[in-house]
Amino acid sequence: MAWAHQDKTAIVGVGATDYYVRGKSWPRTINDLAGEAILKACEDAGISIRDIDGFSYYSTAGAGYLDKFDTASLMETLGIPEVGFSATLTGGGNGSVGAIGLATAGLMNEDCKYVVTVMALQQLPSGRLGTIFNSLAPTPENSFLQPSGLVGPGHMMSILTRRHMHLYGTADAAFKEVVQATRNNAVRRPKAIRNTPVSDEEYWNSPMLADPLRRLDFCLETDGAVAVITTTTDRARDCRHKPALVHGCTHGGTRTWGRAFAWMGMPDPEFASSGHKSVADRLWQQTGLTAKDMDVALLYDHFSSMVVLQLEDYGFCEQGEGGDYVLEGKIRYDPDTRKGVSGGVPVNTHGGNMNEAYIVGMTHVVEGVEQVRGTTVNQVEDCEFALVTGGPAALPVSGLILRRD
Repeated sequence: MAWAHQDKTAIVGVGATDYYVRGKSWPRTINDLAGEAILKACEDAGISIRDIDGFSYYSTAGAGYLDKFDTASLMETLGIPEVGFSATLTGGGNGSVGAIGLATAGLMNEDCKYVVTVMALQQLPSGRLGTIFNSLAPTPENSFLQPSGLVGPGHMMSILTRRHMHLYGTADAAFKEVVQATRNNAVRRPKAIRNTPVSDEEYWNSPMLADPLRRLDFCLETDGAVAVITTTTDRARDCRHKPALVHGCTHGGTRTWGRAFAWMGMPDPEFASSGHKSVADRLWQQTGLTAKDMDVALLYDHFSSMVVLQLEDYGFCEQGEGGDYVLEGKIRYDPDTRKGVSGGVPVNTHGGNMNEAYIVGMTHVVEGVEQVRGTTVNQVEDCEFALVTGGPAALPVSGLILRRD
């Protein structure tokens, strides 16, 4: 059955600050970064900041893991006169695209007319995301993780990755291919932090941070902000650019995935997965589409191996076949043909979290919008459907399909 709200809302504005290497955005503030991104999104949409009357956050309204967004503060800073909707998804970057579904809920309930989703991120030496779990207060769960040396998401993801390698014979050469394929896309992105090709030698010599994950398998640690504006499709057609229709959006997950890499209590096959399978199945059921219908896939890539696992959960290949799928070159984008290669679907044409910037998943949303608009740098020819994902992380993970109008 088709989603009741299919194509009834659309993203009409995207805005972003410059991207900074971790800690280099100072003396700017979180509100400064977020405000710039929101104002740029309004300009992109062709609306006034005074038209904004809704906020849809994720990560429990967290700005990274150090600060919190406050709707009242943003309203005062930007001059927004009144809001009728302000809500947030729990979790972390796994809700980055689910927040668009949350915005749709507010719009369909007629609580608001233009909804902002924003993420701003600053990382200080004392609060790096890469070691965030080591700095948390002890709990029954943390007291298991911390003495084990699992101080950051990378250490935890390495265990899921190693399990996948054990069960299915996945080769670490597949992770190298993810890094190289997406870096090749970033070469053509002027704002990308990592924008030079990666040789085989450079990859294999990259320091091993959490076996089998090397430094180049990790996402960037960056500062910056990204905002997008969602409204009803009727209003969207009066905005400045072609709307990116919200064709489907799901979030959630199963109990057996649960706290994900912060728990390690999942049975197989969930333990060697991205936790997206049930969310993906609902997304396909909601839209009547399959992975084969996607023209581009913007997969949350905080770690290279998690791209491989998401390809399986979304049905681009069977579980356990992700490594071979990647090694066949099927995630690559060919700038000459403006299509995928080897019968595959281009993945992370903007370079992703690993190469362009890590703004907790929001750059993927921007790329999805620009792909269906037909305005991005690594444009996929005749792009009609873009898949965008949030997570894997602790529930809820999320998936979004944007459609060309």
